[in-house]
Amino acid sequence: MGKLVLVGTPIGNLEDITLRALKILKEADLIIAEDTRITLKLINHYDLGKKELFSFNEASSERKIDEAINLIKNHNLTALVTDAGMPVVADPGFNLVDKCWKERIEVDIAPGPSAVTTALAVSGFPGSKFLSLGFLPRDKKLRRLLKEIKEINYPIVFFESPNRILKTLKEIYESFGDIDIFIAREITKIYQEFFKGTITEGIYLLENKGEVKGELTVVISTTRRI
Repeated sequence: MGKLVLVGTPIGNLEDITLRALKILKEADLIIAEDTRITLKLINHYDLGKKELFSFNEASSERKIDEAINLIKNHNLTALVTDAGMPVVADPGFNLVDKCWKERIEVDIAPGPSAVTTALAVSGFPGSKFLSLGFLPRDKKLRRLLKEIKEINYPIVFFESPNRILKTLKEIYESFGDIDIFIAREITKIYQEFFKGTITEGIYLLENKGEVKGELTVVISTTRRI
């Protein structure tokens, strides 16, 4: 029947990977990847040998799920990876894992880095309870979401693109006021950059910074400043 193992991969720095993850990736005779080109870089970096790769991303997951299940059944060990971090967490793959359970395919996991928990930990905000939103919706849907979560009194984590971050922060300011925020750019990479302060300070910084590049993870605290 085969076996599926969810494998956490680095969120930036390629050294942030466990020995067990490398062992599984080396032993796997099939790797299901979000973007095979990105996964191939990791495979080549650690010289894990020639691998059979199968692309499975958000756009293709529904139409390729049956094919993926058949491949898993016909391979001894299949690893599921995302471009960065933990599979399924704000990434595609939940439907594949769910179907594996339904098909009685053995599922295991080799945990690794997550941008969500990494940003929350380094933010200094309380981390015993938090809300992760993945990528936020736009315009009216965003304003509706902000209205729904306005009364939450614990940290909220989300991802945002460089070209939308300023507009998003302004929308949050309109809904929440001048709350504390933490912005992590390019976590664990060469140009890693952290900012912690009020949301108005963050807006001011971005307005005067020029072009923003790279991946952004944002943590907001709903504790208002007096």
